[in-house]
Amino acid sequence: MRKRTVLKILIVALLFSCGNKNTTENSNNEANTDIITRELMSISKTLKDNGHLPIKDQIALYYKLKKQNPEGYNFDNEDELTMYGYSFLWNNQIEEAIEIFKLIVAEFPDSSNPYDSLGEGYMTIGNMELALLNYEKSLQLNPDNFNAEDQIERIKFPNKKPLTPAEKFVKVYSVKEYRDDLDQLGNKLLEIHPNALKFISKDNFLNIIETKKNLITESTTYGNFIWHCSEIIASINCSHTSLGSFSQESTMINKSLVFPLQTRLIDGKLFVVDAMGNADKVTIKDEINSINGIEVSKIIEEVYRHIQSQGYVETSKTHFFNTWSTEMLPYVLGFPESYSIKINGKENVVNLNQAKTFKAPYADSSIKKCDSDLCLEFLDNKSTAVLTISSFNFYPWNNFNVFESFIDESFEKINTNNTKNLVVDLRFNGGGSAESSIHLLKYLMQKPFTYFTKEKIKQHTNPFKGQLYFLIDGNGESTTGHFMALVKHYKLGTIIGEELGSNQMCTAGQTVCRLTNTKLQFYVANTESRLHGVELPDEKGILPHYQATQNIDDYLNQVDTVKEFAIGLINNNQ
Repeated sequence: MRKRTVLKILIVALLFSCGNKNTTENSNNEANTDIITRELMSISKTLKDNGHLPIKDQIALYYKLKKQNPEGYNFDNEDELTMYGYSFLWNNQIEEAIEIFKLIVAEFPDSSNPYDSLGEGYMTIGNMELALLNYEKSLQLNPDNFNAEDQIERIKFPNKKPLTPAEKFVKVYSVKEYRDDLDQLGNKLLEIHPNALKFISKDNFLNIIETKKNLITESTTYGNFIWHCSEIIASINCSHTSLGSFSQESTMINKSLVFPLQTRLIDGKLFVVDAMGNADKVTIKDEINSINGIEVSKIIEEVYRHIQSQGYVETSKTHFFNTWSTEMLPYVLGFPESYSIKINGKENVVNLNQAKTFKAPYADSSIKKCDSDLCLEFLDNKSTAVLTISSFNFYPWNNFNVFESFIDESFEKINTNNTKNLVVDLRFNGGGSAESSIHLLKYLMQKPFTYFTKEKIKQHTNPFKGQLYFLIDGNGESTTGHFMALVKHYKLGTIIGEELGSNQMCTAGQTVCRLTNTKLQFYVANTESRLHGVELPDEKGILPHYQATQNIDDYLNQVDTVKEFAIGLINNNQ
């Protein structure tokens, strides 16, 4: 699958990652009797359930249902139907995808995105004439659709070579181009984001932009510029508004510039966890006090200003930094050609060798994880079970049935085994669909509950009645915040770990934007999803009842501190 396809799938999927309020309210569990007041059924899920039919018969079913029951399905949900079309591209069923995209074009003729998708379908099979026709129509309907603009140029000028990431990194634009793009960035954030000024005043926001404009010189490179932009984006404190993780910065940086040690930030202290090519100069667990003469505390303070987060949550920033530190440190330090560090307890400054190999992103391997995102483990003669949910990324238009089956089968085993204590491990869970969150909650609730709307959702007929424990960390964003906010609101159990990276309010959905001159791409949340009737601070993540995190020794020895704390608490309670 081409990179362009993956990007667009990611973009559309993110519309649902926190439960787009404009769509999810009408699709929570479709028309199941679990919801006391009947809501709209998902047309894409209905088509998927009839996936055994030829694609033309599926489309005929779509029109039949629309004629027979126009108010019963979410026929106005263009994005969900688009994802159904892309599910065929995932499986390399291009002709089927094209037919679904043609259906969306017919149903939403004034929308730009369906023509863009159809153009991609035709481009995939090599029909450049029809691809061009649809991309031009998409661009006509939305002049800001830079993807259509790029694809049109690609079709018309197939031999033109775009800048490589390395070339882009050192490219210098004019001062006016940079400053105009900074103004455009600020305007787009204020125009699109529904809560752009929730956590920062307009004066402070505009002052950041002016400060960055004043830093632009005739020698400012694109690498410098994108670092300026990251601070502007991060200043509105929204985890769904970003440059797209750190992927753009990572892809283009000259690898000779990376920081030549893998580190881990714990409680404000920066430790060496992999000496890489400097094993003769540093030791694992060395604490770094300064880099190139700058105190680590000052470096981290600056780094945090460039990392997006929900509200004022810092645990998510710490996890982000630990993932990308080798490549973030060069940006914050101005791309030095060499590095020297001061190690706690040692007098002399250590001059580091240049990195030859490194890992970015750097995965946290200190906690033993199950083989998939969904696992069930029984402990202590089955009196305690650990249910690991590392993702809610299961959607009705794709694979929700996988999550649904796993949860149903797991609780059947839990009830059969008469399990008394259930640990729900949500660490590393970056979110996903509201449907997944709701389905799990049904087994944990003892009474009907609300989600996005005031409509009541029925609990399962045989919910878990034992003691509940929840493990959380700063990675928990988006839908995980909704889930844990309800856990907290309904007092379902004991929460252990660190401040979650999210809460009951999620500014999600995404509009993909690109600056005119530098072509920098960024993502802006465009809708708010808020739980009904839950009153918790918007600026904080969900807080645990018991704070538990790894120290450096536990990290290096792969001790799962949080899980062990939960098991100890269970044993003490017994």
